[in-house]
Amino acid sequence: MLKFVKHHLAGIDNVDVYPIISLILFGSVFIIILVKTFLADKKVMKELSNIPLNDDLSNPQKPLI
Repeated sequence: MLKFVKHHLAGIDNVDVYPIISLILFGSVFIIILVKTFLADKKVMKELSNIPLNDDLSNPQKPLI
């Protein structure tokens, strides 16, 4: 299986750049989500965490944020 993949990837110019780009993209998205999580409003997070426990069916269209 690996020989099959290596054979096709060997024909692509600068194929060694793709893992670096994917690592940078993954790392930046992870850091952005981590920062947004720590900077989020605690009141909104508490309200969002209680959604599964909320039995209030009188207003289902209530905006969360």
